[in-house]
Amino acid sequence: MSGRITIQRVAELADVSKATVSRVLNGYPHVRPEVREKVQRVIRETGYQPNNIARLLASDRSSIIGFVISSSAQMVFHDPYFPALTEAVSDAAGDRGLIMALFMSHADGQGQKTVNSILAAGLFDGLILTADANGASIFPQQLAPDLPVVFIGRPSHADGFHYVDADNVQGGYLATSHLIDLGHRRIATIGSNRNASGEDRVTGYRRALSQRGLAFDERLVAFGDYSLESGYAGMQTLLPYKPEAVFVASDTMALGALRALREAGLRAPDDIALVSHDDLPPAVQADPPLTTVQQPIARTGQLAVQKLERIIVQGGKAPVENTILPVKLIVRESCGAVESL
Repeated sequence: MSGRITIQRVAELADVSKATVSRVLNGYPHVRPEVREKVQRVIRETGYQPNNIARLLASDRSSIIGFVISSSAQMVFHDPYFPALTEAVSDAAGDRGLIMALFMSHADGQGQKTVNSILAAGLFDGLILTADANGASIFPQQLAPDLPVVFIGRPSHADGFHYVDADNVQGGYLATSHLIDLGHRRIATIGSNRNASGEDRVTGYRRALSQRGLAFDERLVAFGDYSLESGYAGMQTLLPYKPEAVFVASDTMALGALRALREAGLRAPDDIALVSHDDLPPAVQADPPLTTVQQPIARTGQLAVQKLERIIVQGGKAPVENTILPVKLIVRESCGAVESL
């Protein structure tokens, strides 16, 4: 029976959270004596055996991992990508008896200060960081060379860093190819150059144009920062050049682009076809619902935690291993259909 008992089952039988069970296992001091005794009694009665990571944590680890989102609080709370990612990381950490501490830092040079403060506290067994355009300036190893670190998204300088990312080049390629297959030839993009993911999506856009014999036109490229406002501004920039279709590098920017179309007296897909990226809940709720490239956000968060756990178990000496997850196109109403030319 002991082989089938999990930390989740111990928590249920003791009527406490998984985090509390983890604190008891790790000798955490701030647990009420009666709660500690109840958890320990359930552990004895069930014969629960902590897994490798729990045994390691019980010896000389804190069981706390830091999750650093390299973006402003405003962006984190307004872009549905970050809550979805945070939930995935938090759930995966809890399943392993780890406690996740969330931090946010602006992508304007404050990232290194945030990481330095975290390292100075000396409380964390490892860090998960989201990569952005300033990711190269965030090097936890400068102060703690043995600290396990995993990036979500490919950092600007990926050499020597573990990371998990979606296949963003393929995402841009799939979106643009779909528009070409529908017969569109004058295809614009609202991309982003704030991180490698955005740059890769533009690379995929350009690759699709090239492989299908369509010329790249710089006038049909606008850049945003993944916010609704930047999608709105990007579409306003593109409209004078009369695109037939637009690939937008995030669902949130696509919502802003749709608003710009409405204000101009235009509509997707009747006047301009639209394909976006991410497949977040607002993509379904949009008017019209967005054709979009689905990236596996939940799986990305889970794998980042799993990878960090493995590095911790191996004492921070695990060989660098990067994971690129597949994406797929979800067809809805925003791109419509036209006869092939």
